[in-house]
Amino acid sequence: MIITFVRSIILYAIVLGVMRVMGKREIGQLQPFEFVISIMIADLASSPMADIGIPIMNGIIPIFGLLAMHLVIAFLNLKFIKIREWICGKPTILIINGVIDEKALKKERFTVSELQVKLRESNVFNLDDVEFAILETNGNVSVLLKPTKRGTTPEDFNMQPEYEGVPYNLVLDGVVLEKNLKKLGKNYTWLERKMKQFNIKPEQALFVSLKANGDIFCQPKT
Repeated sequence: MIITFVRSIILYAIVLGVMRVMGKREIGQLQPFEFVISIMIADLASSPMADIGIPIMNGIIPIFGLLAMHLVIAFLNLKFIKIREWICGKPTILIINGVIDEKALKKERFTVSELQVKLRESNVFNLDDVEFAILETNGNVSVLLKPTKRGTTPEDFNMQPEYEGVPYNLVLDGVVLEKNLKKLGKNYTWLERKMKQFNIKPEQALFVSLKANGDIFCQPKT
């Protein structure tokens, strides 16, 4: 029992490390070769985890072999367009100038109903609103609406919005993020002084962030 428990922890840590090295993509964003490798890694880890009669190295060595294969394929994918097209395929245009391309649908074995589902996932409920729809290599559908159906932007009214920038988290769950303070050229004393306007100490805050315009957002712990 203890052996199985320990083996499970070891294999979990190894698989977690391998997946971190492979990248940060979500399942829906994986390319075909990444998805296949992920499934194989899970299968290789599960066998020695469930059966202590199988040497643990029988799972670890192939997992690292697949990681090496992944890194090689990823490198080739970055460097050579032809290899990238062969491994990952090419995007397919399903709707061109507002017209569904039936040949493209048949080629990708995609039904109109499946296309509608993908469009609804992009908050598009009317096919007639779509100018272009492209089936990406990871299975997602990118949508470009017709000009009359797109939302307006400040540029349409010749307006220039103020620069917002990215807010920096300063406190999360009562923990002061010293690295972020250092990036901003600030210190704990500065943060403590800022927290006085909320009548709390930094450690008493659930969340604190600093906006680009210098404003502080703070939510105290309950």
